[in-house]
Amino acid sequence: MWSDKIPWLTGRFGRGISAFERVVVGILIIMMIVVVALSVLELGWIIVKDVINPPVLLLELDELLEIFGFFLLILIGVELLTTIKAYLRDNVIHVEIVLEVAVIAVARKVIVLDFAKYDAVAVLAIAALILTLTGAIFLVRPSALFLRTPPPASS
Repeated sequence: MWSDKIPWLTGRFGRGISAFERVVVGILIIMMIVVVALSVLELGWIIVKDVINPPVLLLELDELLEIFGFFLLILIGVELLTTIKAYLRDNVIHVEIVLEVAVIAVARKVIVLDFAKYDAVAVLAIAALILTLTGAIFLVRPSALFLRTPPPASS
């Protein structure tokens, strides 16, 4: 490991930094759990409120977009929790998980985006961002390219 080559990062000071990192990451996990739990409760409240308001059991387009956006926001929180948990377990940030969170965040933005408010350049920039992120996922995770070996031919 690179930190073994720096004398002051080894020994008691290095162990102190590692312990501090673990405490901070543990606190972040607890806070993320609280935020995700509160978000789930708020989503439940939004659904109940939208369903019981007239017309009962019918949701309008803006209500559906709000609900779907909230679903994806909670999913982003869960994925961030996974990222933090993986960091605590492996002491490494997993690029694949971070890219997946970014794709979910951009997808959420596209779903709730009012395209009438944006010009063609902004929409093309969002499309380029999506293509770049998915391309990065394919580079990081070769199995995403469906490069699996074909099943053996039956004789």
